[in-house]
Amino acid sequence: MQAHILLVDDDNAHRSMLKTMMRSWNYTVTEASDGDEAVRLVREQAFDAVLTDVKMARVDGIAALRGMLDYNPALPVILMTAYSSVETAVDALRLGAYDYLTKPLDFDALKNTLARALEHSRLTVENRELRRQLTESASSAEILGRSPRVRDMLQTISTVAPTEATVLITGESGTGKELVARALHFGSLRAAKPLVTVNCAALSENLLESELFGHERGAFTGADKRRDGRFVQADGGTLFLDEVGEIPLTLQAKLLRALQQGEVQRVGSDTPIMVDVRIIAATNRDLKQEVAERRFREDLYFRLNVISIEVPALRQRKEDIALLAAHFLQSFAQRNRKELKGFSPQALDALLRYDWPGNVRELQNAVERSVILSTGEYVGVRELPLALGAIVAEEETAQPQAEGTSLAGLPLDEVERRAILATLHTVDENKSEAARVLGITRATLHSKLKKFGL
Repeated sequence: MQAHILLVDDDNAHRSMLKTMMRSWNYTVTEASDGDEAVRLVREQAFDAVLTDVKMARVDGIAALRGMLDYNPALPVILMTAYSSVETAVDALRLGAYDYLTKPLDFDALKNTLARALEHSRLTVENRELRRQLTESASSAEILGRSPRVRDMLQTISTVAPTEATVLITGESGTGKELVARALHFGSLRAAKPLVTVNCAALSENLLESELFGHERGAFTGADKRRDGRFVQADGGTLFLDEVGEIPLTLQAKLLRALQQGEVQRVGSDTPIMVDVRIIAATNRDLKQEVAERRFREDLYFRLNVISIEVPALRQRKEDIALLAAHFLQSFAQRNRKELKGFSPQALDALLRYDWPGNVRELQNAVERSVILSTGEYVGVRELPLALGAIVAEEETAQPQAEGTSLAGLPLDEVERRAILATLHTVDENKSEAARVLGITRATLHSKLKKFGL
């Protein structure tokens, strides 16, 4: 693909000559006859580099340089200047110009300078994209799971994150909606800007309005100084509205106005403030039902629900429980300075058969409690919360004579064999994951499988 150069010069003959020369070097060239036209073109089109004269009739090259770099600081701008204006050109380098050339131009020097500038531009773009991909990968890595529903969700996140689309994240409490919001933000081109979170359920209506839009000094009792709201704090970045379904109807109209017009007003002020914010919202409510019952504005719902991402409940992705539990166990064991190898077979079985109404958050809390209470190398049923321990007790009571349900009296090798088989089953025969859950190396697992003829 040909590099696209913006050529800025108010001398028509000189500009025409340079255009012909650069086209012979296989560049696409767009012309501008003055600095103001150059700034306008940079805002409207994508250029790989700019070659501009310094001295022009209306808006000179220095003023144009400021305008272009204000819009795109990474754009390489090369100045053309007479010998008498070299000092001005050096000052321009301090403003961010890539380089300068003196007139009359040395065409070999021009060709080499353009090549260097374009290589600089290419490397800048590649580095920015690499940082974005690394950040996105790191953020998405917080969402653990191999189940089909999680894989589909991660694919949607990957597709939607680089866009400017407003996203509505739905799902039960504790499923990890904030992790999805983080992955969307850090996978976007706004990743270097703030991700600002507002818990809409935690504040009263008056406080929430101030939290979102800010307030002027004296706007209400206790407002002893002016304060920027979350919209202004998130300018250029992402605003995550958690539990958006809890926003009162009267405040929903003001939120809708902010989304539609890209401007907010501090409480107690009539002056609008322009903001550039991407909105990501989350709720555990059925907003369609809320709209039907007139508790949520239909126009705001459609404004928020451009893209919808549903986070599955943990009971809908049970194949991920062993992976999540092992991850939490390792994290909490390290935090609490404990040496733990994993879960006992009975404890792991209880984790897998529990419905987890509190979802991943409940699982995380259960594992943390178990790690703290554990005194051995493995987390057993005794360390699990009562609700999980009851699952094991109920099964033992209901099936006291069932073949293979009791480990009492079995040789240790048989207990170990059953633990390995049960773990392999829960992780879909993934030997690396089974080794991790069991707290052994993959080589040790292979050795044991060979020993038991598995």
